[in-house]
Amino acid sequence: MAELDELFRQMKQVIYERALAGELTHHLGYAKGAPKPETQANHRNGTTPKTVVTEDGAIPLAIPRDRVGSFEPRLIAKHARRFPQFDEHVLSLYAHGIRKREIQEHLAELYQVEIAPECISAVTDEVMEEVTAWQQRPLEPCYPVVLFDALRVKIRDEGTVRNKAVSLALGITPTGTKDVLGLWVEQTEGAKFWHRVMTELRSRGVEDLLIALIDGLPGFPEAVHAVFPQTQIHTCLVHLVRNSLAFVSYKDRKHVAALLREIYRAETVAGAEAALVHFAILFPDRFHPEPRFG
Repeated sequence: MAELDELFRQMKQVIYERALAGELTHHLGYAKGAPKPETQANHRNGTTPKTVVTEDGAIPLAIPRDRVGSFEPRLIAKHARRFPQFDEHVLSLYAHGIRKREIQEHLAELYQVEIAPECISAVTDEVMEEVTAWQQRPLEPCYPVVLFDALRVKIRDEGTVRNKAVSLALGITPTGTKDVLGLWVEQTEGAKFWHRVMTELRSRGVEDLLIALIDGLPGFPEAVHAVFPQTQIHTCLVHLVRNSLAFVSYKDRKHVAALLREIYRAETVAGAEAALVHFAILFPDRFHPEPRFG
């Protein structure tokens, strides 16, 4: 969805800039905000704007520089304008459940060049600070709608890149904007895991969820109600349609999916009823509707 694509772009931008800041810290030998050693003549000297092209389009960056001009970034070289290596596993850097060692492996892979372990450590410290702040940021007291789902992303695990599920909570704020409340990596998606997610959201300031959109996982509604007892549970339409199409022959799936879309995208109850009746007319031997909208 477009909101996640934009979030991904923002995450890329922040991770780029924090990694470059870590490189400069290693180059200078002292952290930003720390007292400069008396013997150190060089120091930070602002940033230079630069736009790099990634798989998701152009991303504007603020490239840090030093006073004497001796700093040469390794992640994005001085004259480089394209950076295609940074793929979807950046989402895993922001997810709960990723250990510091795994983040170091991610960053080492991104550089694609030999780089000193001390530099990777400095970069990791910068990235960890950003990631921790994002994971622990306060949330709104109430969200009218929150979608709980999972994305498949590439994550390095014990030296091997694997496709893993990154669970997410996408909330609609009272002003109508969308906000990713959190990302979590878990070996198994179960009711206990989602109960832990609800508890975390509560600890970060969420007092109520009006509607939770979930899949058909057993125990999921109970996990939500254990923390937010007044929340209304709705099954995500994407999952409902996907499950429905499992009973349709492959050659008919596009046609049936289009007909179902007319039902759930109807702007009025009457429109949904009419689309449902039309669906029943086309499949009289298989479907006997009992409209219950409203």
